[in-house]
Amino acid sequence: MNELDLKVVDQLLSTTRSIRKRLDLERPVDLAVIDECLELSLQAPTGGNSQGWRWIVVTDPRIRAGLADIYARSAEGYLKQRAEELKGSTDTQNVKVYDSAAYLVDVLHQVPVHVIPCIRGRRSDDAFGNASLYGSILPAVWSFMLAARARNLGSVFTTLHLKHEAEAAELLGIPENFLQVGLIPVAHTDPAAFKPVSRQPLDTLRFHDRWSD
Repeated sequence: MNELDLKVVDQLLSTTRSIRKRLDLERPVDLAVIDECLELSLQAPTGGNSQGWRWIVVTDPRIRAGLADIYARSAEGYLKQRAEELKGSTDTQNVKVYDSAAYLVDVLHQVPVHVIPCIRGRRSDDAFGNASLYGSILPAVWSFMLAARARNLGSVFTTLHLKHEAEAAELLGIPENFLQVGLIPVAHTDPAAFKPVSRQPLDTLRFHDRWSD
């Protein structure tokens, strides 16, 4: 078996970012490329090898506008609260994230492709069941986003529209026994957007054997 080029793999993993402001709203995305990314995502692990995932690739302007409207209504209160919390803040990283999130609300309807990952099942009061449900789709979601980044497609995993999940399900024709887990806007982007960012030091986040403060 050929060894992986760790330098290339590590670069992919360390530079895949949430892209909002640099999504190209004018350039069409070849759906064959989206399918390439989805094919790769299907190799991700899934609980019990159930493969209960479904993917809705939305390009119809009317449906994208409908999703963007749901997203905007879901985002309104949350973003207003975040704006208040960040007023006068010196935390430039969080201010930038809020600013880009607010920008996405305004342009989401123009992003050429919306990808909606779904999984068979519904949430419950059982922590194990919920973890298994989301654990059966989120690895595939990340694989999709990594594959998109490798093709210079920007994306961001969003969940705000799920405040009105039933309305989105009706718009998209999703049956009741499937759960939406997010909305991923996808578009071409400037390759310079893919770069490492500042994170907390590992030593402040990793414990050995037992939790410690």
